[in-house]
Amino acid sequence: QVQVVESGGGSVQAGGSLRLSCAASGITVRNYVMRWYRQAPGKEREFVAGITSSGLTNYADSVKDRFSISRDNAANTVYLQMNSLKPEDTALYYCNAYRGTWPSSNYWGQGTQVTVAS
Repeated sequence: QVQVVESGGGSVQAGGSLRLSCAASGITVRNYVMRWYRQAPGKEREFVAGITSSGLTNYADSVKDRFSISRDNAANTVYLQMNSLKPEDTALYYCNAYRGTWPSSNYWGQGTQVTVAS
C-alpha cells in the first residue's frame, strides 16, 4: 500500500523558516516526479515546487528564491525548505507523487498546515 505523509508544518512569524518533509512508502520517490502544492482557505490548490526523477527542480514564481525542494533517496523523502516566509504562504501544503510512464500513478498526502503570522 502506498503512503505519502507530510510533516513539519506549524506556526511561524513572518520572515521565519520551516522545513516540510514528505515521506513515502510503497513507492521509490526517485522514480517519481515529486511536487508540493498548497491550498489556502477559499482558494484553489496551486503548484509550489517540483523535482523530477533526474533531479531537475522548478518553482512557482511566488516562492522562487525563498523555497527549495530536495530529495533524500536513502530516506525516500522529499523536503521543502521554506525561508523568508510571508503571511500569504499560509496554507495547507500537500505532497504529490506522479509517474506518467506505465503504469501511471498519482498519489497525494493528507497535507500539513503552515501558518505565517504577520
